[in-house]
Amino acid sequence: MPSEDEYGSAFARLRGKGKIIRSSNSFKIGLFLEKGDNTLDIAEHLKDIKPEGNLPKRLFWDYWAITLSYYAMLYAAKAAILSKGYEVSTHDAAQVALGHLLVPGQLEREDLELLRQSHKIFEDEYVKYFEDAKKESRIARYSAIKTYTRRRLEEIFDKATRFVAKIRLILG
Repeated sequence: MPSEDEYGSAFARLRGKGKIIRSSNSFKIGLFLEKGDNTLDIAEHLKDIKPEGNLPKRLFWDYWAITLSYYAMLYAAKAAILSKGYEVSTHDAAQVALGHLLVPGQLEREDLELLRQSHKIFEDEYVKYFEDAKKESRIARYSAIKTYTRRRLEEIFDKATRFVAKIRLILG
């Protein structure tokens, strides 16, 4: 995972390119959270489908369950980023903005500890979950031969579920 400085540099570069912009459209926070929750529900439905007859093979249901799990995380991430006054236009910008805006550095961790967690923080592991799901989603979308074990699908879905729940907790 990139360091705090690397996220800061990437954040500034993407702001300069217009991929991360200032925004006061806070009304979208609830919309993104709702979209994330519903997308996660759809991913769970696809994950649990037992294809029969002429339905597509399990592989294709798994592909969409992984992709939708990632998108649920992306929507939740967009809500969290927007809560900090920014919007993003790409997947990479979302990851960078999460790392820059929501993962505190050492000094901030100490400050938060002193203030008895008066601010909610986004833990490093959730940014890592986001990175993993993004990578798996890309592989699922663009590879014709990739297959997924049920264990890996469950792992990605579980991470997405925890990620979306964490964002909801942060945003209160």
